[in-house]
Amino acid sequence: MLLFNSFLFCGFVCMISQIILDNSKLTPGHITSILVVLGAFLDSFSIYDEIIKVVGGGALLPITSFGHSLIHGALAKAESMGMIGILMGMFDLTATGISAAIIFSFIFTLIFKPKN
Repeated sequence: MLLFNSFLFCGFVCMISQIILDNSKLTPGHITSILVVLGAFLDSFSIYDEIIKVVGGGALLPITSFGHSLIHGALAKAESMGMIGILMGMFDLTATGISAAIIFSFIFTLIFKPKN
């Protein structure tokens, strides 16, 4: 059942994103930003943690989990280090993903040539 719930959650996030993309003038970048902020908002009130309990790892795949990771790390560090911990904590949980994106984009720019 957890696998099925996971599949449904990811599909729901993709469906909502596609509906917004098809019926508005928002670009994919705008929609991505909205979903990151939505994930951060849901984690601020511990709603995203409850979603993770219900759907499992499927909640950690969509872009909403990036916002969740940012706020989750910031709040955890803020409890132990105070205000400076907010800035430090944001990058604790997301540093691997950000570093991988930078490294892989650099490698792919060396291998492939742009069309224009």
